[in-house]
Amino acid sequence: MTFDQIPNQYQSNFYLFKPLNTQSMTSRRDSLKALSLVAGLGLVSPGSLLASGNLLKKDKLGIALVGLGYYSKDLLAPALQLTKNCYLAGIVTGTPAKAAEWKAKFNIPEKNIYNYQNFDSIKDNPDIDVIYVVLPPSMHREYVERAAAAKKQVWCEKPMAVTSADCQAMIDACKKHGVSLLIGYRCQHEPNTKAFQEIVKGEKLGKVLSLDCAAGYREGRTDHWKQKKEMGGGVIYDMGVYSIQGARLGANSEPIAVKSAKVWTERPEIYKDGLGEIVEAELEFPGGVTGKIKTSFAENVNFLNIVCEKGTIEMAPFSAYAGNKGKSPLGEINFPFQQPMEQVYQMDDDAQSILSGKPMQVPGEEGLRDIKVVEAILESARTGKRVMV
Repeated sequence: MTFDQIPNQYQSNFYLFKPLNTQSMTSRRDSLKALSLVAGLGLVSPGSLLASGNLLKKDKLGIALVGLGYYSKDLLAPALQLTKNCYLAGIVTGTPAKAAEWKAKFNIPEKNIYNYQNFDSIKDNPDIDVIYVVLPPSMHREYVERAAAAKKQVWCEKPMAVTSADCQAMIDACKKHGVSLLIGYRCQHEPNTKAFQEIVKGEKLGKVLSLDCAAGYREGRTDHWKQKKEMGGGVIYDMGVYSIQGARLGANSEPIAVKSAKVWTERPEIYKDGLGEIVEAELEFPGGVTGKIKTSFAENVNFLNIVCEKGTIEMAPFSAYAGNKGKSPLGEINFPFQQPMEQVYQMDDDAQSILSGKPMQVPGEEGLRDIKVVEAILESARTGKRVMV
């Protein structure tokens, strides 16, 4: 399937079990009317506050990627060539060779190329509407706060940060400066994920009883930030938030406690000082629902099984770049597409929420919830006790 074969209503409006009426992009006039109504009700979200300014006059938002590693190069940049509501306008990198390469490949103006020393001057560049932070987790707080101070909209990759305190500080900084903060959870924008969520939310198979979720791959690198504790390394932060997300979305509720957890490594020469290569945990949800999760840098694993009263939803994979698929007693869950379509959905949805003043689908609070669970898992593994989230 090519991009041209994707239906026009691809932007998060496709459900396999219940097709939705598609909506055309809100016009600027309609957006202003909607914004005025919301403002009058006193319910203006951070995204709406921003949309009330010059951004409503734009058809597309200019995105600056901060950090040009694999994810930016192989997924976000290609996705930005397909998006309708945003485009690649600038870059931030500490490597001159990368700056030259990206400038030539994507025709980026010299004035839209920044390094980490002159980053703050981005505030004066009207071409840049959104700063997308794609750095190691330990650097997220600093650059989100600096982006917010520059009065730019902020997108941040997952995991949101290393601690819940950092997450809250990032949220507070964006609120202080009146800008939006969205987290790059691509799967929440993906149609197959939305399909299984609709089954769960509508109790089409009855109530959820339990679930089992795992996400991992065999990590071959040995000197990456993922192997460095001080940079936010360890599997629980990187792949672990996928398992936590799967459990939370599958249960359609928030975990109240971590019953038990275990963190270990099979390669102590790589994952040192207690850094986890493999993590297993049992989560407790309201109503007696239990969720077992696993995440690993030692094996390839990717599934989510949601046991309901009238059958089981089986997603395998549930968090793959090239799209997710599954099945249930209601039928197949499989809307196929090629990568980087998930990132296209994500960035178009996020841009549209800013352009139209609509509520943000995956705001900073969503990233904070996951990191609180991460902290509880690590505490449970350390103490051997049940830990409240």
